[in-house]
Amino acid sequence: MEKILLAITLFAGTLAQQNMDGKVFLFPKATSTAYVTLKPALNDPLNKLTICLRSYTEILREHSLISIATPGSSNDNAFILYAKPPNACAAFVGQEENLFKINPDTLDWKHTCVTWDSDTGVVQLWINGKLYPRKVSKKGFSFNAKTSIILGQEQDSFGGGFDIKQSFVGEITDLHMWDYVLEPLDIQKALLGFTSTNGNVISWNALQYEMKGNVFVQPKIESQAGYTNN
Repeated sequence: MEKILLAITLFAGTLAQQNMDGKVFLFPKATSTAYVTLKPALNDPLNKLTICLRSYTEILREHSLISIATPGSSNDNAFILYAKPPNACAAFVGQEENLFKINPDTLDWKHTCVTWDSDTGVVQLWINGKLYPRKVSKKGFSFNAKTSIILGQEQDSFGGGFDIKQSFVGEITDLHMWDYVLEPLDIQKALLGFTSTNGNVISWNALQYEMKGNVFVQPKIESQAGYTNN
């Protein structure tokens, strides 16, 4: 059955639900037409969240890792995890940029987690288990439950408005999203690939998604400098 599901997902624009353990989304080249739309289990507005994912890329320009938009002309940047190589990463909350200075990028898999809590406004960025100095953004803000969540592109409108210069090229895997802030111990478990740490809004192990354009599902290949699941 899993092989049948995998075959179906190779057709762009096909809605699928699949256990993606051991697989990646491969974005092979820069384009404004290739992306993955994620279908979250979300019924209520979001006022807390954690997003974790692994990415692998050679590109040195800015690019979006995950983009969340809500309806309305000013809500395209509801929440964005946006890489700015070689030594910066931004988390946008309600259009507001929170810029983190990070260790220079190296060509290797990168595990990134970002958290935000509306009660305090605190934004945390963890990369490969390292916590960077925290920011405060949009205290009291919340996201509409109706969201457009996209991998590989940055939305300038709800579900669209893509710019090739902001597109992701490379591989993304192990993406999870929670409607609460993970504790540091659970961030470390996500880094180590513990299968008990699965998102309750988006889970890589039961992922509902739709691929558009030149995107492929491929086996995850580990290298000596890579990572292992526990």
